[in-house]
Amino acid sequence: MEQQVLELVKQLGHTALDEDVLELLCQCACQRLDRLLADGVSPADCGQAYPMAAAFLVLDWARQAAGGGDIVSLTAGDLSVRRDSAAGDGLHRQALELMAPYLREEGFVFRGVRG
Repeated sequence: MEQQVLELVKQLGHTALDEDVLELLCQCACQRLDRLLADGVSPADCGQAYPMAAAFLVLDWARQAAGGGDIVSLTAGDLSVRRDSAAGDGLHRQALELMAPYLREEGFVFRGVRG
């Protein structure tokens, strides 16, 4: 599965990171998703959502490692550049949305109140 994720990463984004680092990030992304899977769900059960979500995580991490973030402000006098550090959250969020049907519930669940 990690090799499939690596191929997707190469197809989706141009990253300046070394291929060995990308392979490690792919392993970590797969491990991250594996920990979030609901009981009894395997990566194979997720179809193409799993490798795509893992690739999104790798691209997000690679972007963060490269100091990525969308430039939200640029000043010419006394040069100043400000990046939006939350910009990378989009890929992470998309990864989790792709995998939502296969992940265990971790959010708030209202079970009832005794009256």
